[in-house]
Amino acid sequence: MSFDLKIAGGTIVDGTGKPGVVGDIGIKDGKVVAVGKADGDATSTIDATDRVVAPGFVDVHTHYDAQVLWDRMLSISPWHGVTTTVIGNCGFGVAPTRAAHRKLILQTLEKVEGMSLDALQAGLGDAWPFETFPQYLDAVEKRGVAINVAALFGHTPLRLYVMGEAATERAATADELAAMKTLVREAMEAGAIGFGTSKSVSHNGYAGKPVPSRQATPEELDALVSVMGELKRGLMQITIGRDFSTKAMAEVSRKYNIPVTWTALLSYLYGPGGHRKQLDLAAEQRRTGAVVIPQVSCRPLNFEFTFADPFPFEVMKIMNELAAEDARSPGARRRAYADPAWRRKFTSELTPVFQRWWERTVIAWASTARELEEMPLVEVARRLGKDPVDLAFEIALANDLQARFRMAVMNFDETEVAELITDPHTIIALSDAGAHASQLCDACYSTYLLGHWVREKKAFSLEQAVHNLTQRPAEMFGITDRGVLAEGRPADVVVFDPETVGPGPLRRVYDLPAGADRIIADAIGIDAVVVNGQLVRRNGKDAVGPNDRLPGRLLRNGRAH
Repeated sequence: MSFDLKIAGGTIVDGTGKPGVVGDIGIKDGKVVAVGKADGDATSTIDATDRVVAPGFVDVHTHYDAQVLWDRMLSISPWHGVTTTVIGNCGFGVAPTRAAHRKLILQTLEKVEGMSLDALQAGLGDAWPFETFPQYLDAVEKRGVAINVAALFGHTPLRLYVMGEAATERAATADELAAMKTLVREAMEAGAIGFGTSKSVSHNGYAGKPVPSRQATPEELDALVSVMGELKRGLMQITIGRDFSTKAMAEVSRKYNIPVTWTALLSYLYGPGGHRKQLDLAAEQRRTGAVVIPQVSCRPLNFEFTFADPFPFEVMKIMNELAAEDARSPGARRRAYADPAWRRKFTSELTPVFQRWWERTVIAWASTARELEEMPLVEVARRLGKDPVDLAFEIALANDLQARFRMAVMNFDETEVAELITDPHTIIALSDAGAHASQLCDACYSTYLLGHWVREKKAFSLEQAVHNLTQRPAEMFGITDRGVLAEGRPADVVVFDPETVGPGPLRRVYDLPAGADRIIADAIGIDAVVVNGQLVRRNGKDAVGPNDRLPGRLLRNGRAH
């Protein structure tokens, strides 16, 4: 046989969890046509000796909903071997959106997902090529993308579309709920793989108001999810909150026979050791017929933030109230931060997850004190004889609130993280790629898993880790034609060096629209990334350009059509 591309002599780890075997992969017309033995000529050949050949990774928790409209390459995900991504998580997105609400939806993304408003406005422009969700999918498909994209239908733009600004204030009326159900059905029929929402108290939008999905009643959520029950497909993704517990998720799963996946079960989310109760609960729910899947992260949740926009702390009432006050009266933040009484109140109201936060904080950047950069806050405070909380606010004020601090918010206890990521009832996710761009970079989670947790910590076998990056997330999210290297399957492939694979150090670049910044990490040890049979990355560089015809596909209802 003659092949378009042959990947020769590598250890084939096919995504199923089976032991790897040395052999070849033959690719023709975008499909895998030979596995193990690929006799014949090839237009191009990759020598994979001493390398692992695996299915392209499937990242089920991203926020590329806006970025995909200006960055067809979806950087940086393919750098780290990701060939399929799911957008629309946490109920956020940009469709459906009426022209009158465009700025409001972007301001919501700015606040809740840490996106630059200038970058969003410059990237999307004034003439959006869509209003409805089906039109949005068509626009993504028409523009083309380097990797495959599947989409959840987001609750926040849905509510805003139907209810206007009242979506942030109240429950829906019967007529509004009926209109929303119609749009959920329309979205699912157009190709959505499920429905995303959020009840998280940390998800506050413009002027500190709750994002629209937080104002939905349990009855509203039940009614919207019922559409997937009627269609007998789809899943619910939810960012957990107090008024929609995992018990409620299990009831929805059983009632409509759909999986529910929630974000995110992290070390120290429920205090030391608190994750074990949730793992036991997930196992019990599975035994009783409910499929409730906690999403977990393999990386420490390191947030880089400023006190002008202290996203990690906005789960606290005192910070949420201050955001609203600052929106009404600019300068309120500065006055509060300078007030010793306010600082004491802030410290006294720290929730368990923020106890002694200063011990996990680094001064990332301060224009007035460059010599302190990358130094632990407590070390600098000890050297200067200051209280670390006072010092943080002093540095913030001296830098017009633009000084950056990096804090390990959760997931810093590796013993607990190991239990979370190896549990059979969880799914490794939460890259948040496309969101919080100036605050964190977890889009490199796949190479981190392979380097840190496989090679260094030996928490998984290589085959188990690849399974958790490929077949397992694809199947859980109803993506039916990805995640496995097998004859007849689309040729999404990653070739990597198991001895060196990992993420490079974090670095800040200014390459978003309007010159906005983001944090990125280069990939180490990724030799090649192939999407639908076409090479998109080779030896750390793009093999296609943003103006080329790109091979990624829109996965309507979980598969390319």
